[in-house]
Amino acid sequence: MTVKSILIAVATMALLTACSASIDDYQGESPELKLETFFNGPLVAHGMVQNRSGKVTQRFTATMEGTWEGNEGVLDEQFYWDDGREQERVWRLTKVGANTYEGRAGDVEGTAVGTTAGNALNWVYKLQVETGGRTLNVTLDDWMYLLDEDRMINRTKMTYFGFHVGDITLYIERTQP
Repeated sequence: MTVKSILIAVATMALLTACSASIDDYQGESPELKLETFFNGPLVAHGMVQNRSGKVTQRFTATMEGTWEGNEGVLDEQFYWDDGREQERVWRLTKVGANTYEGRAGDVEGTAVGTTAGNALNWVYKLQVETGGRTLNVTLDDWMYLLDEDRMINRTKMTYFGFHVGDITLYIERTQP
């Protein structure tokens, strides 16, 4: 490899790294996101899954019910997919620091880890996805943005062994009990 090739590779990596959002970029943005506030009570979500080319491959609606006691929360999600499938995911959430959270669910490998700053949350975990008769552990990198006290947008990048395989876009809204 020539010196010129090495310099081009280093410059390209620096540019790509500089383009990545950091949770710290949202420090001071409002309204301030606190999971124990937003995910407390009934919610409804509407979303879509896109393949790596950007084509919408699935749509869904989800109802959610969140409850919190101190630093411990439960988020019960019921998914209704456009092909008629139904799915449940129950998150057990723990606030472990002023701006950090952990979560566990039956189809999540290990522990999900999240950090908030301002109106944003970055939540990363491995989801067990059934496809073609196999279970794959797909990494989800969620970015949630609180729009106002009742509405949130969630954008997720999905990767498998480091390769981008798709995206999820989700709109979540708090509903009246």
